[in-house]
Amino acid sequence: MLARKSIIPEEFGLPGLASRLPRKPVFRDRVNKARFIAKNGACNLAHKNIREQGRFLQDVFTTLVDLRWRFTLVIFTTTFVSSWLLFAMSWWLVAFAHGDLDSRDLDLDPDRAWTNKTYCVTNVKSFISAFLFSIEVQVTIGFGGRMITEHCPTAITVLIMQNIIGLIINAVMLGCIFMKTAQSNRRAETLIFSRHAVIVVRNNCLCFMIRIGDLRKSMIIGATVRLQVVRKTTTLEGEVIPIHQINIPTETAVASNSLLLLAPLIICHVIDKESPLYDLSAMELQCSDLEVIVFLEGVVETTGITTQARTSYIAEEIQWGHRFVPIVTEEEGLYSADYSKFGNTVKVTTPRCSARELDEKPSILIQTLQKSELSHQNSLRKRNSMRRNNSIRKSAASGLRRNNSALAAAAPKVQFFTPSDGGQNANAVA
Repeated sequence: MLARKSIIPEEFGLPGLASRLPRKPVFRDRVNKARFIAKNGACNLAHKNIREQGRFLQDVFTTLVDLRWRFTLVIFTTTFVSSWLLFAMSWWLVAFAHGDLDSRDLDLDPDRAWTNKTYCVTNVKSFISAFLFSIEVQVTIGFGGRMITEHCPTAITVLIMQNIIGLIINAVMLGCIFMKTAQSNRRAETLIFSRHAVIVVRNNCLCFMIRIGDLRKSMIIGATVRLQVVRKTTTLEGEVIPIHQINIPTETAVASNSLLLLAPLIICHVIDKESPLYDLSAMELQCSDLEVIVFLEGVVETTGITTQARTSYIAEEIQWGHRFVPIVTEEEGLYSADYSKFGNTVKVTTPRCSARELDEKPSILIQTLQKSELSHQNSLRKRNSMRRNNSIRKSAASGLRRNNSALAAAAPKVQFFTPSDGGQNANAVA
């Protein structure tokens, strides 16, 4: 059965009218992308299916330093106790082989037996006493109750072996504990970055800026800042690179290792033709999956250890058209930095187009600045008019009060007499 033809033509129907309306560009929501570097500087990467696990044992010291504290303490305790038990067994076997544990002489005369017989180690009567002697030898306590004699070469050999192995264990374990407590990332805890990055116009150019600071008074010698953009790219041959790292140039002082990190500084990257952010507009930034990684490196002045602090900024953490608030002021000949405003920004007029469009059409920046100047002047006019109106209202109100007070003073007073008990009371009413 054929469909009945409508009386209204199709081009004038709702579907036809809707198809001819101008549509705004629709941008898809940005898919939540995993960060490559977390805000605290940790690398957000999981290593899976590593078949050659033996490579970690070839560098035991670094493996122990990289372990968590609870595993390091367990290994530390287990290593020492195991060495004490192992050599306690060795001392007990030496005493057993030499006949020091024979109790037939002790049954006759204990004092005479211990004084007349030659022993490898005196006063080693059981495994517990051998364990205590092992601890005394390795830790060099030496209480004096047990000692080695020159009558047993085997005992002398065991003593030398335990001293050498004990020194090696002490050097490795104590060095591991020292390196874990003096790691360079501990100093990086006092190197801070702003929570957000900003893109704003500076010297007629779009610039990407962040703020860094050092909470300690001890300086970072030779401080350098490096910026990298990490994004997923596809080559001309169709190869997909999931983590493509692109270096971002910074200012001349930062690039030449002459950064003086005494007070909080703003690191600026000019978005030019060589920048990977050159074709990025404010609307495209919201839908992009880029991640800007910041590296701050330098040598600690007090220890001489090289340290590195890291952080990253994704698209949601980049504010377009904002500027950092100044926090360094001069007070009575002394510079002071207010860290409570470290990450504060203010909104300023900034073109929403990309840096490429600004280079191709410089009039966009001029028009934007003119509009901001006009809006600023209008706001000043409104503010001045409001102040003028408020002053007029205040003067009118004060004049009205003076007139009312003058009328009240000039008004005649009328007295009313009312009878009362035992006399008359006069009440004056103005």
